[in-house]
Amino acid sequence: MKKIFYLSLLIFIGCKNGTNSEASISQNNNIEIANQFIDAFYSFNKDSLKLTLSYAEKSQPSILYYQKWAECGNYEILKRFKFEEKNDSLVICPITVKDDLMSALQLDLNVTDTFSIIIKDKKIRSVQTSSNDPAVYYEAKDWIKQNRPELIEKPCEDAWEGGPTPCECIKATIQGLAEFKANEESQKTQ
Repeated sequence: MKKIFYLSLLIFIGCKNGTNSEASISQNNNIEIANQFIDAFYSFNKDSLKLTLSYAEKSQPSILYYQKWAECGNYEILKRFKFEEKNDSLVICPITVKDDLMSALQLDLNVTDTFSIIIKDKKIRSVQTSSNDPAVYYEAKDWIKQNRPELIEKPCEDAWEGGPTPCECIKATIQGLAEFKANEESQKTQ
């Protein structure tokens, strides 16, 4: 009777560990694929990134645009947080970066960009981004639109939809942010 009990216990543990191993392998594969995407994005090599997005055609225009925007804005990875697999197909990838945008606003702040990556059958199917930009960044962007629209109109045309000039757009935006900050400072002294 004891032999049957121990044999049953070993079979149960063996099956349970097999299931956990399979789930762990699946999770590691998705995390590995997400890491490959992040490496490609921050390599600032368009061809490498495009290859990782070959099954995510709808995401390509905005992500390729964002890559060039990030390159021209001198994004530098400061911290790569642990990626989190939300379910069998969604991996969340938070990356804290230093960039010229916050420098233009004279903020001692580094922004965290979060990439939400959908992976099915070991292929990236879509990527979305979000950021924890501070409220003053949005206030400054509104100021640029109201006070210096000519600065960004042409360079930022079709921004985030695969527009043709992400470098010019971010450089114009950085200039506008600096002008916003200078205007803010001059109003304080009046």
